[in-house]
Amino acid sequence: MTTKSHALITGANKGIGLAIARQLGQQGYAVWLGCRSMERGETAASQLRQSGIEAYAILIDVTDEASVRAAAACFAAQAGQLDALVNNAGISLGNYPPASEESVEDIQAMFDVNVLGPVRVTQAFLPSLRKSKAARIVMMSSSLGSLTATLDMGNQFWPVVAAGYCASKSALNMFTAKFAKELLHEGIKVNAADPGYTATDLNGHTGHRTVEEAAAIAVNLATLGYMGPTGGFFNDGHADTLSRLAW
Repeated sequence: MTTKSHALITGANKGIGLAIARQLGQQGYAVWLGCRSMERGETAASQLRQSGIEAYAILIDVTDEASVRAAAACFAAQAGQLDALVNNAGISLGNYPPASEESVEDIQAMFDVNVLGPVRVTQAFLPSLRKSKAARIVMMSSSLGSLTATLDMGNQFWPVVAAGYCASKSALNMFTAKFAKELLHEGIKVNAADPGYTATDLNGHTGHRTVEEAAAIAVNLATLGYMGPTGGFFNDGHADTLSRLAW
């Protein structure tokens, strides 16, 4: 194991998560690909290693407390210090009927992955994050979680229903703010990232952005310098010109 900076990305065997891992690896990070399947994780990690990136697969199911704790223990034993955590794993379910008709079971499942998953992972990996001199935590949110945008009739996403999914991202934004406040005095920065409407399995590859474009904001937030923001909600932009979104 090297002494370079380490980054853990959940849901990283494909899509935006894998693109984040690749971009962080290209910046010199040793990247840990959190995946529910070690086979898929090892395949993705092998691809990164072939391009010269130090990459490891780590088994983690963000809905399973025991799995998350085991992953945290495994990481602590092998790497110890975690410099960047990107809570990327997420799901979207259902055909998005009106909120009055949406399946509560589907909503509950989305909250378990999209909200409680990042909470479980962040709590479990905090001991390793606290060993870093400048740890960064990124929550992969969505502009669909913005209450301001949701109520704006001129917004491009005004027609979107998807109440359960949108609410899960709104809740994630609140946890972003709460973690940012709690960890402020420790120098750990916590921010929410909006990757934009990206072509992934989540939306049947209907998005207009590439995963590489979507990954950029998470990478920027994961590598913020000392003067970078915390407790914010951002989409495009580099560390010194971040574009802030309304909650």
